[in-house]
Amino acid sequence: MDKSYIFGKNRLFQTIRKVKNMKITPIDAEIVERNMNETRIGDLGIASIREIKRLVDFIEKDSGQKFVRMEMGIPGLAPVRIGIEAEKKALDMGIPAIYPDIYGRAELKTEISRFVKLFLNIDVHIDSCIPTVGSMQGSFASFMTLNRMHKERGHTLLINPGFPVHMQQLKILGIETHAFDVYNYRGEKLRDKLESYLKEGKISTILYSNPNNPSWVCFTEKELRIIAEMADKYNVIIIEDLAYFGMDFRQDYSQPGEPPYQPSVAHYTDNYVLLISSSKVFSYAGQRIGMMVISDKIYHTEAPDLLRFYKFSKVGPAMVFGTLYSLSSGTAHTPQFALTAILKAVNNREFNFVEEVREYGEKARIMKKLFVENGFKIVYDKDEDKPVADGFYFTFSYPGFTGGDLLKEMLYYGISAISLTICGSERHEGIRACVSTVRRDQFPDLEYRLQKFSEDHPIK
Repeated sequence: MDKSYIFGKNRLFQTIRKVKNMKITPIDAEIVERNMNETRIGDLGIASIREIKRLVDFIEKDSGQKFVRMEMGIPGLAPVRIGIEAEKKALDMGIPAIYPDIYGRAELKTEISRFVKLFLNIDVHIDSCIPTVGSMQGSFASFMTLNRMHKERGHTLLINPGFPVHMQQLKILGIETHAFDVYNYRGEKLRDKLESYLKEGKISTILYSNPNNPSWVCFTEKELRIIAEMADKYNVIIIEDLAYFGMDFRQDYSQPGEPPYQPSVAHYTDNYVLLISSSKVFSYAGQRIGMMVISDKIYHTEAPDLLRFYKFSKVGPAMVFGTLYSLSSGTAHTPQFALTAILKAVNNREFNFVEEVREYGEKARIMKKLFVENGFKIVYDKDEDKPVADGFYFTFSYPGFTGGDLLKEMLYYGISAISLTICGSERHEGIRACVSTVRRDQFPDLEYRLQKFSEDHPIK
């Protein structure tokens, strides 16, 4: 009996297919198929980011071949040195022995308030500027607190596609969600789509990212105004994820106190919570520090239904002394010194953070060109009537493939990414690519692999 049977019928079928078609792929087919079976992922179209990473780790180890890895949305640049030096000084001062204040260091809160004034042109009191253990803690705390403000409505509306872990957080919290893919509802169409959910009276929060992970679409000012108007009309709070702050490189958002400013719903409503990450813009992902900026109006809003869970009826104290205290008793102390120093340098025009990350846009421009030249299509390609920006992510598809099938087939060519399906997208043919860890010296290899894929899969 052929030993291929030990891995099951599926593996044997795949092996025969490869031999039958006489395809010699950059990564040995037997190694790919063995690891696919051993990891038991099944449908790659619904596999998590970490499952994909683990599978590719195994294939790389067994094959000895380096993949063009685009599955993980992690920084590909060195952390900002200003932060490292400030944190080292804090360590030498013995700061790790001291519990941080739950609401954050006063100096950091001041710099966060300055930052949003200088780069968003919004005024927020320092009390409403709170450091969190990454912006992921900010989202978790926001879901937990804001969805408890009104007993009769506590659902979240997701403007998808979005970050899969946000969806996981909501599920863990038991918060009911509603969602739609923004692809077919750009511009004025967005108004009626939002209202179709909000008029039911169940939604308390709306979540989206801008620029968007995974699609890199960016809401226009008209769309942000529509979202704000709907939030005001139905008294819902917008949770705006600004993880990729200033990284729509079609505009220069790098000059403090000068327009253009980072687009935000905060320009049109006071019903907002902003989540700002230091992971991508400052490449400070490992220290897990982010910023939650609550509008002063929301911070001071009285919501008696909060008393079901907290001893505070005001949103701000419930968020800080109820939720954040329970989750982590504050944000790690020395990273707060790092972020303080970085923001102070940015606010004082001593460090241009946008220039540091502009490399992501340049790499995306080159990589997208390579994909398109070899028959691939950009899935989310427009912001209303303008081409989508080049940035941290882009999306692609290939004629005749679903996203899951395309992910699987590309493993044989040493290219990895994730499916748009797990991001809540209705474009199930699509894949998300992250450019951050792809080195420029890998571009020739990427081009060769895409050409080989195209030759082996001629478009009919």
